[in-house]
Amino acid sequence: MSRERALKFVMIASGLLFLAGVYPLAMSLWQWQHVDELVPMFLSLYVTLGVFLLMAARNPSEHRSLIGFAAWSSFAHAGVMLVQAYDNIAGRPELFGMSAILIVIGVPLIALMPRKPSTAPPVTSRV
Repeated sequence: MSRERALKFVMIASGLLFLAGVYPLAMSLWQWQHVDELVPMFLSLYVTLGVFLLMAARNPSEHRSLIGFAAWSSFAHAGVMLVQAYDNIAGRPELFGMSAILIVIGVPLIALMPRKPSTAPPVTSRV
């Protein structure tokens, strides 16, 4: 499997996973009782990111910054969740598993990210 094809697969899989959050987002807003205000907020960001990952999967080399954002924001969010789970700030042990999912998404996105295009001027021969 080529590098670009593998990246497209990871982008589509991640995009669909993030997009799957639309149902819990809708249900949390529909039955919102102001118990957990953070979940709908983060779900809205990840659902939006999922849509853009799916659109960018057509031509990943044109969307390096989006791929980088998806990966590094996943790492940042996983890091915060790990600290909260470890310190028991949130009192939610499932944060360890959710952090692992975000890390599993971020690592292949970074590893397969398209190379930066060369900015060197084209070489011309002198006659």
